[in-house]
Amino acid sequence: MARTVKPDVFASKRNEILNATQRLIMVKGYDQMAIQDILDVLRISSGSFHHYFESRKALLDALIERMRIDAEKPLIPIIYSPHLTAIQKLQGVFDALDQIRIGQKASIVDLLRVWYADENAVVRQKVDEAIFRHRAPLLTEIVRQGVQESIFTTIYPDRAGEVVLSLMQGMGNTHARILLSLDQESDEQCCIEGIVAAHAAYMDAIERVLGAPMNSLHRTDAEAVKVWVSALNESRSTGP
Repeated sequence: MARTVKPDVFASKRNEILNATQRLIMVKGYDQMAIQDILDVLRISSGSFHHYFESRKALLDALIERMRIDAEKPLIPIIYSPHLTAIQKLQGVFDALDQIRIGQKASIVDLLRVWYADENAVVRQKVDEAIFRHRAPLLTEIVRQGVQESIFTTIYPDRAGEVVLSLMQGMGNTHARILLSLDQESDEQCCIEGIVAAHAAYMDAIERVLGAPMNSLHRTDAEAVKVWVSALNESRSTGP
C-alpha cells in the first residue's frame, strides 16, 4: 500500500527540512550544501527526504517560495487597503520592509556576509527573481491607483512597477555593499554618508519614474543608518 501521512504531519516535517536547509545555506552556502548534510542534521534517511522533495532543485524552489510568501505577508494589507492613497501605500511598503529588517537586525547583519558570498549567488538570484515575478504586479497596482489619483504621471503604468522594484532591489544591494565595506576597515562616517546619499538617489529615481512630486517619499538619515552600523560592529565583536 502507498504510504499515507496526515496533512499537518506532512507539512510539519516538510517545514522542518526547509528550516534545516535554510540554516545550512546560511552556514555553508548553497553551492557547498549537499542533501547528505540535511540527512545528517535531521537524522533521516534518503528515502524519507525524497518523500517530501524529489530533488535538491525541488528543495531550493520550495524554500524560495516560502521565503517569498513570508516576505510579502505584511505588504498585502497595505497594497489592498481601500483607505490609503497611492503615495501612502508605496511609503507603507517601504516602512513595512524597514520595520521587518529592524526587528531582525541582529540576525540580518550576521547573515549579510554569507548571503552576499559567492557560494549563495544562485540562491540570491533565484530569490530576487521570485520576488520580482510576484511583487512587481503588486507595485503596479499602486502605480495604477496613483495615475487614477493624478499623483503619478508616468505614461507606462503597466511597467512602472517592474522598474520601481528593480530600483528597490538595487538600493538594497547597494546599501549592503556599503555597509559590508566596514569589514575592510572603511571609515564609518563615509559609510553612513554613502548609504544616506544612495538612499536619497534611489528615492529620487523612483519618484522620477512615477512622475511623483519631488520628496514625496521619505529619505533615510544618518541616525537610522547608525543603527545598522552599530549592529554590524556588535556582530563583529561577538563573532567567533
